[in-house]
Amino acid sequence: MKFVKDIELGDPSSNHQNFIDLKLKLLCCRYWLLELWDCHEMVFPFWRLYWNKNTGGQLIHQDNVFEMDTNHLYIIPPFTSFSSRYTKNHIYNDGVHVAGKQLNTNYNEDDLENMFLIHFFVHFNLGVPFDSVYPGILKIELTDYLKDRLQYLTSRLKIENKDFKLTFNLKLQAFIKEALTNIGPELWKTINIDERVLKVIRYVEVHINKKLSNAELSSLVNMAPNSFARLFKEEMNVTLHQFIQNRKIAKSCELFEHTNKSIEEVSFNLGFSDRYHFSRVFKSVTGLTPASYKSGKYT
Repeated sequence: MKFVKDIELGDPSSNHQNFIDLKLKLLCCRYWLLELWDCHEMVFPFWRLYWNKNTGGQLIHQDNVFEMDTNHLYIIPPFTSFSSRYTKNHIYNDGVHVAGKQLNTNYNEDDLENMFLIHFFVHFNLGVPFDSVYPGILKIELTDYLKDRLQYLTSRLKIENKDFKLTFNLKLQAFIKEALTNIGPELWKTINIDERVLKVIRYVEVHINKKLSNAELSSLVNMAPNSFARLFKEEMNVTLHQFIQNRKIAKSCELFEHTNKSIEEVSFNLGFSDRYHFSRVFKSVTGLTPASYKSGKYT
């Protein structure tokens, strides 16, 4: 037997193919009974996918109010400022107030539809540059395929919501990717951004723990700082400074979710001068303090 190496990867065709590298990273997936969902002007650095089994949920973005129905998914890109509400139990007009419990096999869902919002959600990231698309709330119609996957996912979450088997992970990823295929092409214009901007974005991701200046980043692509700043704003619809802050806060949320690092450790690891500076930036981006986010009292 001979091991064949580097001969066009075994492909008999000479035609080169270009694939898009999508790095889907799952952060959480839950099925809840919500009795309170009064959340105002929330901003998070990851994608959020919502589905409610019953009516009564609202999502608000700018002047648009989405009455959430059972035949649609609602997808919220990173850094979208939005509010949510369970209309049957609306109390607070500001702040973030959530109350509920995990749905499991001890509950009969049909008996609870008039008492709770039956709420499925997933948080995930797609990697650079797809976590920097335009903000908004996207309404996706449920196809038969999505309904079938949703039925499987919610039934499994009632049984197990911590240590997921490979089958669950694969079906959840397939569900998310299928939902994303229903988003219009205008959302994905980031795949065609200027190569110079993309180079800097990738550099920021790798060096997110450092203090990054406009002069340093513009020199990577041999441009004057002001010229590159204008190019970046045109391509990304956000300033370079704001983009760096957003990515640092996104990384801090990931560290809070998946490590035991303190707020002080996270702020130091991401190049902030002190905890207080980090906390100010964190709240300006997410609307929450790091302590509130770290406590996990939101959905």
